[in-house]
Amino acid sequence: MSEKLTGGCLCEKVRYECHEEPKLATYCHCPDCKKTTGSAFCVGVVVNAKALEIISGTVKAYTKTADSGNKITRVFCPECGSPLFTKAEILPNTVWIKAGSLDKPELIKPAHQTWTEKAVKWAYIDDDLPSYPQSGPEVEI
Repeated sequence: MSEKLTGGCLCEKVRYECHEEPKLATYCHCPDCKKTTGSAFCVGVVVNAKALEIISGTVKAYTKTADSGNKITRVFCPECGSPLFTKAEILPNTVWIKAGSLDKPELIKPAHQTWTEKAVKWAYIDDDLPSYPQSGPEVEI
């Protein structure tokens, strides 16, 4: 992919761009991702935190301790509530951009899915995609 990733929130007050290629994109079926996206799963795009720049607007964050004991911070627009990014305390150099917030989500192709033991049966994802019942391979940038 040679095109720069750009995106933002529904009300367009928050805009961002990523100055490097994404490392990976994944589906996540964990309960927290479902709740924060309001959907059956989340598609996260793994990028280097230093490469992600908010170019307009301000964001708000909510931090929760995950089942693992690690802190997970979810970043969203304080005006319209659109989910934008996720950050994990254990991977401080990494950010997961919410694929639905991208201007061109069609540029992303998820490589695998995680937490499939929590997946809802009616949300079909290609059976040939590598799947992990819980957390998948660690990605550190």
